[in-house]
Amino acid sequence: MEPDRLLEPFATLFVTIDPIGLAPLFLALTAGMDRSERNHVAMRGAVTGLGILLLFTIAGPVILNLFGITLPAFRVAGGLLLFWIAFEMIFGKREERKSKNVKTARSRTELANLAVFPLAIPLIAGPGAISATILLSERFPSFVERLVLIGIVVFVVALCYIFFRVADRIDVYLGETGRSVLTRLLGVILSALAVQFTADGIRGLIAG
Repeated sequence: MEPDRLLEPFATLFVTIDPIGLAPLFLALTAGMDRSERNHVAMRGAVTGLGILLLFTIAGPVILNLFGITLPAFRVAGGLLLFWIAFEMIFGKREERKSKNVKTARSRTELANLAVFPLAIPLIAGPGAISATILLSERFPSFVERLVLIGIVVFVVALCYIFFRVADRIDVYLGETGRSVLTRLLGVILSALAVQFTADGIRGLIAG
């Protein structure tokens, strides 16, 4: 494949998933965790998100048609779920829950749940990213082209993991006040993103 043809899917997925923009969100979602816990969540979230994107890259349209799900409906559901997380971040509900269990070690189940939602879904493998992989898979139908597309998906998600690891170091310089301010600020951004997801979905449902 020509380099110009490779640039299109990379740019599309990089902008849609936005690994750089996810780093501060990851930092806010994992506030209060130590480095080991953050690394565990980062790795599991990246692997889970990658698995979902690869699944839709290979068989996206078939899966949605099988369950009778439209992409607009998927956007609405993802937006509503993401808004709940944003609400908790803005009003400090997550911190309240953590403070009650400050003397209790986090279980692997809790970390795994956070890695799956909202990190893997809908932040890494959100409606936009899934839509992009489905559309790109239709534009790269041959076996070789599909393998190249899979490689690009893996590379972009790997960038997410790298930025998550860098976010862990940033936490040292923020302090408790900085983390609190960042969490609420990003909660507002997340809520706006959630509303955009929902609005796009509703618009698509009405148009469809």
